[in-house]
Amino acid sequence: MLEQIHGAVHKARDKARDIEGVAREYAQEKDLHVSYVDLAIQFIGASGLPKLDVVGLSDPYFVATLDDKIKFISTVQPRTLSPVWNELWKVKNVPVHASLNVQVLDKDDGAPTDDYIGKFSVSISPGTKEAEIEGPLLSRNRGTFWVKIESTPSTNDPHLHPYVFDGPVRYSRHFSPLVGRLTNVNDERLYCTWKMYIKGVKLFFGDRVQHWNVNYKSAQTIFQGRTSLAVRSGIQAGHRMLYARSTTNGFGVINGPEDVLAILHGGNRRGQNDTRFEHRVKPAVYTYIIAVEDDSFRFSETGAAFFVDFASKHALHSNCAEAVRYSGEFHPRPRGGWENFSDDIQDSETNWELVIDNNSGTYAPDKALLPDLKALLEYNFPGFTIFALDREDPQLEQSREACRAYALEHRGVKHTELQPHVEDGEPALSHEIETQGYPAPGGPLT
Repeated sequence: MLEQIHGAVHKARDKARDIEGVAREYAQEKDLHVSYVDLAIQFIGASGLPKLDVVGLSDPYFVATLDDKIKFISTVQPRTLSPVWNELWKVKNVPVHASLNVQVLDKDDGAPTDDYIGKFSVSISPGTKEAEIEGPLLSRNRGTFWVKIESTPSTNDPHLHPYVFDGPVRYSRHFSPLVGRLTNVNDERLYCTWKMYIKGVKLFFGDRVQHWNVNYKSAQTIFQGRTSLAVRSGIQAGHRMLYARSTTNGFGVINGPEDVLAILHGGNRRGQNDTRFEHRVKPAVYTYIIAVEDDSFRFSETGAAFFVDFASKHALHSNCAEAVRYSGEFHPRPRGGWENFSDDIQDSETNWELVIDNNSGTYAPDKALLPDLKALLEYNFPGFTIFALDREDPQLEQSREACRAYALEHRGVKHTELQPHVEDGEPALSHEIETQGYPAPGGPLT
């Protein structure tokens, strides 16, 4: 009897395996026959949005997704109920049955959350579409949204890299909430962060990521141990402040080398009447990460004082992500190096280069991926010569120090601006976090 039962069980298991195998083969065969397209989606605008604020008009923006696989966040249009965006989103290798889902929100500066206006979904079939924005149950019609979709058959293998962002490269510039109060700091750029949505990250990095460095003490204080939760909470609070989306953010699109150079300009140095270098490339070193969650390129000047008292510069940019695509530092330089440059030479007469490295103790990026990093940046910033150097390469140290030396000798930069530094009585970001009830971050910088 037992033998019969065991036999029946084995037959049932074999049958289940056969059914699973057939189902798997069917799914694979079905997937092979799915058509894929490359999309160019133009978000035109909306009208008839509701007035949600008691005083003033709305500050609308939207978040669009394709099958929850890839996300697009628009600019904020201030004080309008009929926003015009005309923003373009290009995505490669999208299944033809995909859905475009859009949520429209009202930016509420200073509030923990933004007001929800409504949502809509449309197919990705080509053409101009007029969609009704559906609000909550008791207020269904929240206006009308227009979107135009262009579609062409995918030309590369869509199964290898589906839902690949393909431009345009957009960026947002964020000011620290402390900038207005830090009047004794003479360079407001030290309190800015940039988030740039670069294209084709999966094409160059695939699924490879850089996990936090388990052998690095500062990283251990963030990601493991009894106090790690408190440390992460403080860093994440700082990240939210530094990367908050607001109506005061600067937005732009990278169409060519001149747009990259504009980001690298020195800007207005407060407290000084000398504006000669306001629109010139600043000799400065930047800390960066490439995020896994949205493939964004996030960076700020390495000397930013908001880094003071934080366990990791790179963790602050990554929002304490356990892994990043890549991380390190970069700096611009004229061809031939800053040591051979003179301000008598105009920026427009100079061939500019970007030197980028893997100088990050928190994530310790694999130097074997530096050629992929170089190729990725050349893909996004044509017209620039990219040098990707290992953090232990003597050429890197020579170039970086020449950059800093030029800033000190010719641009009026102080030594205290080259590394995170706070003057006596000057509030730092960590102090702001403490006053809001967050745990204080701590530990050495990396």
